[in-house]
Amino acid sequence: MTDRPADGGLVLVVNAGSSSLKLSLLDSAGAVTASADLDRWDGSAGTAGLRDFLAGRTGPAGHAGITAVGHRVVHGGRRFTAPTVIDDEVVAGLADLAGLAPLHQPRAIAGIEAARAALPSVPHVACFDTAFHANLPAAAADYALPAGWTTQFGLRRYGFHGLSHAHAARRAAELLAGTAPAGLRIVSCHLGAGASLAAIRDGQSVDTTMGFTPLEGLVMATRSGSVDPGLLVWLLQHGGVTTAELADKLEHASGLAGMASLPTGSGDLRDLREAAAAGDPHARAAIDVHTHRLRREIAAMAAAMDGLDALVFTGGIGEHQPETRAEATAGLGFLGVAIDHPRNGTVRGGQDADISAPGAPARTLVITTREDLEIARQVRAVLSG
Repeated sequence: MTDRPADGGLVLVVNAGSSSLKLSLLDSAGAVTASADLDRWDGSAGTAGLRDFLAGRTGPAGHAGITAVGHRVVHGGRRFTAPTVIDDEVVAGLADLAGLAPLHQPRAIAGIEAARAALPSVPHVACFDTAFHANLPAAAADYALPAGWTTQFGLRRYGFHGLSHAHAARRAAELLAGTAPAGLRIVSCHLGAGASLAAIRDGQSVDTTMGFTPLEGLVMATRSGSVDPGLLVWLLQHGGVTTAELADKLEHASGLAGMASLPTGSGDLRDLREAAAAGDPHARAAIDVHTHRLRREIAAMAAAMDGLDALVFTGGIGEHQPETRAEATAGLGFLGVAIDHPRNGTVRGGQDADISAPGAPARTLVITTREDLEIARQVRAVLSG
């Protein structure tokens, strides 16, 4: 097996989502030379889809100049806190963590198995969304639960979307200072169907909104975000709700979709905005709760750093929906946040942009999500070390 990628070799990035398989080939400069998005990928067809993507790109060595493969893995638990070269033991360790991310972990493993079957002669590296938060200060990582539980079950706040947050911080520093993130206090807002914030000081995560699982934190498309634990206990003890039903509803039928109760069942903010504009009070209430929680948590992240230098929006909603950015920033003037509304209205994804109002003490940026670039960077770093 190749120990490290050759200079100038391509890195194949495999990003297995809850319903799709995204493939990207990146050269040593970070440019995407080819990509594919296999929608409605059910896991079982992964190898065939991957082989189709590689067909016609194979060189004499049989792997198209690909010298390494990087895989996005949502949960690394306590064991995997840095990019890790994959072998059978690592795959088994990832499977042990499936209960902590049941939507994503099995899909990542399926992607790994498919890619290893298609490219068995190059190193594969797992890159973890949780790793960026692995060194959270204890005050931010610990739950106020019995110490015996914490020790027995390995309870802590893991945090997620770390690959996106890491890239956002690095790119924000380039835009603001042309350097690394040292000296900057950044709140990164990864807003999509799943959403989380990270407080990033000197390039390191010091707080985040997601916790032991991706259910904690902000209101999301179908996930509840943070809910009073006592309310959940009450539902179990007095509401006739089973644990299976509770788990399913919190994950798949809550959040924006649950509050709005649109006939389509949609939790897409765009659909809710259309319904609210047509006079639907439930859609309007869902948007208002989403905005309130988002604004509140941005302020909390800034408090964890004693202030704010830059606010970053990324992810599908963060990049493409100026209305959400305007709503979130409207009440953050006390943090020095103010946006140029005409400029904000023109930014709808595909570009990195500064949407700050002239003279605003804190800068507000829109940054394209590039988990693929962060994964490729980590792969090259771990294999060249």
